[in-house]
Amino acid sequence: MTNTTERSRAAASQSAGTVEKIADVWTQGSRKLTDRMLPGLPQIDLVPVVERYFEFVQRTVDISRDLTLKWAEAAGTLSGAVREQAESVGGLVRGQAESARDFAHEQAGKAERAVREQAEQAEKELAREARKAEREQARHAHEKARERYEGLTKAELSDLLDKRDLPKTGNADELVERLVEADSK
Repeated sequence: MTNTTERSRAAASQSAGTVEKIADVWTQGSRKLTDRMLPGLPQIDLVPVVERYFEFVQRTVDISRDLTLKWAEAAGTLSGAVREQAESVGGLVRGQAESARDFAHEQAGKAERAVREQAEQAEKELAREARKAEREQARHAHEKARERYEGLTKAELSDLLDKRDLPKTGNADELVERLVEADSK
């Protein structure tokens, strides 16, 4: 009985330590991933999600440990048919522990997908904003380039075009556009 109890306690302690190590590795990996893939994005704090997940796993391990210890203590005092019943309960506890593990794994997957989707959405939004800023900058540069030629007469614009060996036909707006286009090349 004592040997079984000690082994159960050692296994539970080892499980708790493993859960803590996994939580640390998972958190660090998630941070590195978001830092490398999305350096310009605001940080998404995964710590609360990871902590909740591993708190759930830790509670499950603690409950399984307590149930297993109680079962082990009771098994030492039971005999015959009663012992068989206890073994059946032990199988049930193992099944519940496996179900809890599967559920926890599923929840972690959902959290990971949600974070990935948020990161992808933020990346798309940043790209949209960058394209918008580029268009606005190009429009502003074009307007600035036109300012140099605004107020000049058609004859003055024609002289400037002639000096550059460019066509001099069209209205004043067309001549200004031709000069601006030549300036941007």
